[in-house]
Parts: sequence; C-alpha cells; structure tokens
Amino acid sequence: MRVLVMGGTQFNGLALVHELARTGHQVVILNRGQTKADLPAGIERVYADRRDHDQMRDVLGTVDVDAVIDVSAYLPTDVELMVELFRGRIAHYIFISSTVIYAASDLLPINENHPVERGEAQNEYGLNKLQCEEILIREWRENRFPGSIVPFSMVMGAGNILPDREQRMFQRMIRNRPILIPGNGRTLQQIGHADDQARALRMMLGQPITFGERYNLTGGDYFSQEGYVDTFAELLDHTPEKVFIPPAMMEDLWSGRVEIKLPQTQTKADTRSSHGAESHVLANRFMLSMLVQQIAPNIHSWNRSALFSVDKLRRHVGWEPELSFKASVERTWNGYKSAGLHESQEFDFTFEDELTRMAREWQG
Repeated sequence: MRVLVMGGTQFNGLALVHELARTGHQVVILNRGQTKADLPAGIERVYADRRDHDQMRDVLGTVDVDAVIDVSAYLPTDVELMVELFRGRIAHYIFISSTVIYAASDLLPINENHPVERGEAQNEYGLNKLQCEEILIREWRENRFPGSIVPFSMVMGAGNILPDREQRMFQRMIRNRPILIPGNGRTLQQIGHADDQARALRMMLGQPITFGERYNLTGGDYFSQEGYVDTFAELLDHTPEKVFIPPAMMEDLWSGRVEIKLPQTQTKADTRSSHGAESHVLANRFMLSMLVQQIAPNIHSWNRSALFSVDKLRRHVGWEPELSFKASVERTWNGYKSAGLHESQEFDFTFEDELTRMAREWQG
C-alpha cells in the first residue's frame, strides 16, 4: 500500500515511517522540511506548511496514495482540509486523537464508549481533538469517508519530543537526585511505546471494520507511580532517595492553595488555557504531573488512576502490545544512550528543589 504520513520526521511519526517501510509499504511524508531525520531508504518527501491551505492543495492535489495516517492534525480545519483533498481518492484515513478527550472516571479501564469531557476541565487541545473526531464521524455516516480515529495516551520511545517525561526521570537518576512521588505512590498509570503503536496503525490500514470507529492505543500493562520509579531505578542500577509528597500537601498544591512559582524556563505550552481555571493552578498541576508522568492533569486528579482499554483494537485487528512497560523503558533508555542524551541533556530542577524542600519541611 502507498501511504502518506502527515509529519513523519519526529517521534511517533518517525517510528511509523520505519514500521511501514520495514513491512513493505511505499511511504510518502509531508512536512515543512525543517526537521532532519534518519529516514529509511526510498521514502518520498513532499513539502508544505499545513497551515497554508492553498499550498496544501497545490502539493497534495497531485500526490497519489492509497491511505493517509495523520499524526500532525490538531485543529478542525486541519481535518476538514484533508477530507476535502482526499474524498474519493483514498481507501483509508487514520486520524491520531488523544485520550485527553475522556472524562475522569473511577470505573476502569476507560473504553471508547466512555463519556468525553467538554466542560470547564477540558482545555483547548482536547476540545480541538473532539471537534476533529466529530468531523470524521459525520463524514463517515453521511458520505462514507473511510476515516478511523485513534486516541493515543502517553507514549515513550527514542526521540520523544516531550522531554519532561521519561527523559527527565533518566536525568534525575543519572544525577542522583531525590525522586519526588505524589502521595503513597499507588496511583496507577499506563504508557505505550512508539514502536508498538506504529505497528498497531500499520495493522489497521485498509481494514473496513475500523471505518467510523474510535480505538484507544496505549500500553497493555499498568504500573503504580512508585513502580514507575522502581523500574527506571532497576534498569539504571540505581537506588534513589524517594521523597513522598504527603497527600494533604498534594491537595494544597493541586488546588492552588499553595503556589510554587515556576522559573521562566519551565513555563510551557502544556499549561494551555482551560475554562474557569487560574493559570498558576494549571502550571502547578502540569509540573506536578511530570514528577511521575500522569495523563491530562486538567482532568484527572493527582491521586486518580487513569487506565485505558485497548481491547477493541485487539478484537478488530488482532493487535497485541509486544513490549511490556519494563521492556518499553529499556528500549527507550537504549535509544536515549545511543543519541548521547544521557551525557548532554540539561534540565532546570528549580521547581523540584523547592518542592523537595517543602515536602521535607512538611514531614518535619
């Protein structure tokens, strides 16, 4: 099959390109041409800025492919344009959404029929993903446009473009820093590996059963937050000092009753505006959620487990995660070392230094 990957030079998109090429597909990638990447031989590249719709029409109007996997669509206008350009021209369109669309729940794991969050807790990113999904569902029902929706949850792997996740944990241990763990460390989380997720997308290609459907895509096993830390520590042969943040202190931080001033370098786009929430509360929550990475802190409280079912994908296309959580961390660590990041990457730990001081003082 000849497949267009929107993006294709970074992290998830790059893993997908390698998986498609490895399994005999012809691959075309579209991006702005600003990112260097270690691409497989024979990959065809076309260049456009997807924000420039006229340029996109000019470039993609003559690109002949059987399917499109869209890793880089974030806005409803992105998806509307792809439907316009490829209606009647392709056999399959796969859109990458996000599990941030779902409302919080204590009934786990969350499956594809779970209520979504459209209220004050949701942020702009999540609302845009929901609108993209609505377009594709409508286009399938009314016009039989062969679209599938795949919400990714947290992902790890070589070249992760969100360094504050596993890469920050690697550096904490390399630098022998204290490891901060919220509460008692028993909250459950879930992470997939980019290679496993690329294989799932490849297996979905051209499968009519997936048209008009949503499929959660993440890892197959779960871990406690302390288990996350222990897995990294075992792999790096390190015995860290664990600093547990008392639950009452976490509640004060999470609610904004206690504020930790963020250094300028740690103010990130992840503190996207959210309806009815103060910016400093969101900033605190996103930084706290990176101590032991946690999905969508604007929706899921610090001590609420967030787990997602992948059973529908198993049933419909026969995909199974090949990598356990431990194996995912090991593969990611090997890629991290191969890139030399274990020796060169720098982080600002000012927030964590202050939080460690506060936790120790709280505990007396």
